[in-house]
Amino acid sequence: MSTPEIYVSTDVEADGPIPGPHSMLSFGSAAYLADKTLLTTFSANLDTLPEAQGHPDTMAWWATQPVAWAACRSDCEAPEAAMHRYVAWLKALPGKPVFVAYPAGYDFLFVYWYLMRFAGESPFSHSALDIKTFAMAMLKKDYRSVTKRSMPRRWFDRLPHTHVALDDAIEQGALFCNMLAENRG
Repeated sequence: MSTPEIYVSTDVEADGPIPGPHSMLSFGSAAYLADKTLLTTFSANLDTLPEAQGHPDTMAWWATQPVAWAACRSDCEAPEAAMHRYVAWLKALPGKPVFVAYPAGYDFLFVYWYLMRFAGESPFSHSALDIKTFAMAMLKKDYRSVTKRSMPRRWFDRLPHTHVALDDAIEQGALFCNMLAENRG
């Protein structure tokens, strides 16, 4: 029997648009089987990078999200420790991890950069699956015309989008699995 793909829906909260000059504050991952079985989750709040600082626009947005800000700034740990724990978690999954995000271009940029800098490896390799691109293909629409508001309601479970990384990873993972089931149906 072949090794199943494990869809690792991941959400990142950061204090700017790119890693290095800015820090990943928090990330959460929810590991799903294709049938929408949620196997396990991972989350970490990270200490900021010593050489980084928050981007003014991003920090202005965070000022409007006090609950999410408080959530991502509690129980912070060193990025080195978190990324090594994350690699061990990914390697313990019962299949091949596939990074999934909305938008993957943003979330994967941070996760891959942190994995390579602090753990020296990425169990995802160089690959990330973007939910918006998948929706574009399923809906046969232009990329920029596809937004969550334009997607069919049947794809969405009643799960919160709180800007708390793990909450959002679970919500987006369910969305992806619903789309996958319909596409394969």
